[in-house]
Amino acid sequence: MTLRTLILLRHAKAETPGEIPDFDRSLTERGTSDADAAGAWLVDERVHPDLVICSAAKRTRQTWQAASVALAQGDPSRGAPEVHYEDTLYHGGRTEVFDLLRAVPDTVRTILVVGHNPTVSEVSALLIPDDQWDGVTVELKTSGLAVHTTEQPWTRTEPGTMRLSRRHTARG
Repeated sequence: MTLRTLILLRHAKAETPGEIPDFDRSLTERGTSDADAAGAWLVDERVHPDLVICSAAKRTRQTWQAASVALAQGDPSRGAPEVHYEDTLYHGGRTEVFDLLRAVPDTVRTILVVGHNPTVSEVSALLIPDDQWDGVTVELKTSGLAVHTTEQPWTRTEPGTMRLSRRHTARG
C-alpha cells in the first residue's frame, strides 16, 4: 500500500479584526516570520506537499506564500506543488474539508491544507483513530501543524482513519 500524508496548517498570526473585512485581514510581521518557520519545519521533517489546498482568505494565502518560500529554499530540487485556493475552506467547516480530501486523486501522496480554526483543529481531532486518543491534544495555535498518515486512498478519508504522526507550532 501507498502511504499518504495530510498536513493541516492553521494560518499564521493575522491583524486584529477591525474595519477591514475578516476575509481581507493580512498577516502581522510575526505571522510572516512564523509561516516561514512552518515551511522550514516541513523541510527539516522532509515533508513536502504534492498538493496544497488553501483557503482563499488573504491571511491563509500569505501563510502559504511564506511557507512555500522556505520550502523552495530548503529543497530547491523539488518542484512547486499544485495549489488550489478554495472559498469553502473559509466559508465551510469540517464536512467541506473531508469532501475536498475525498476528491483528491490517489496519485497525490502528500496534501497540505492551509485553513482556519476551529475547523483545522476539529478535522485533526476527528481523523485520529480511537486507539490513539490517550492524552492527545489537538488544538492548533496560529502556525500550528498536524501531520496525519494513512495507507487508505483519499476517497476513504473518514473520521478515525488517519494516525497523528507529528505536531508542531512554528515560531520564527
